[in-house]
Amino acid sequence: MSFESIYPYNGETIASYPAHTAQELQDKLKAGHRAYNALRQAGVAQRSHWMKQVAELLKARADEHAALITREMGKTLKEAKAEVLKCASTAEYYANNIEGMLQPRIIPSDARNSYAAFEPKGIILAIMPWNFPFWQVFRFAIPNLLAGNAAVLKHASNVSGCGLAIENVFKEAGFPEGAFQALLVASKDIEPIIADPRVQGVTLTGSTPAGMSVASLAGRHLKRPYWNWAAAIRSSCSKTPTSKPPPPPP
Repeated sequence: MSFESIYPYNGETIASYPAHTAQELQDKLKAGHRAYNALRQAGVAQRSHWMKQVAELLKARADEHAALITREMGKTLKEAKAEVLKCASTAEYYANNIEGMLQPRIIPSDARNSYAAFEPKGIILAIMPWNFPFWQVFRFAIPNLLAGNAAVLKHASNVSGCGLAIENVFKEAGFPEGAFQALLVASKDIEPIIADPRVQGVTLTGSTPAGMSVASLAGRHLKRPYWNWAAAIRSSCSKTPTSKPPPPPP
């Protein structure tokens, strides 16, 4: 099985990505768990440094990433570049403020000492849609990696190239091997990943049927789910563009 990237403007197949095998997926979960342990031990300052490098890489290669977005899902180059730069500014914001965000919060109570602590849990699985192929991923990945979690992404099958490009950004920024990984896996094969004990949470932005299916799996395997229902409604529309996409980028 493979995932095809098709340019909406002319129907050209621009890339084909073989699905990961069951063994490859297990290897990636092992790498993700190792990365989680490394991230947890690295400390907030080091994770923030890596995230600032992510921001710099996104800004430096904004045109390159925008062209990929345009070719995979038909967004205009102007919109695609703005999406990439929004990811960069978000990475900078969280990198500069995450230390305060992760401080324990004292909770008034009758007990001697009550507080909320923010601690990493492990690997978080993200199931993301095609309509904002960089932003939807980065808004999940940035705070989670800064908090010390590792991340695995099951992206929409028509934007597999974007998922792999995002993985490379985190690698080049210096994050530990396996800290962020794109999984090339079909929706029908996602249950073993959700069920894996190394995966400690699932986040989804997608259609209502997709949300119902993943919520059922998360409940069955006692995993904490995180939903974005507003985006779920928006992204439940057809993949057929309402107007003709832009011509190929130069």
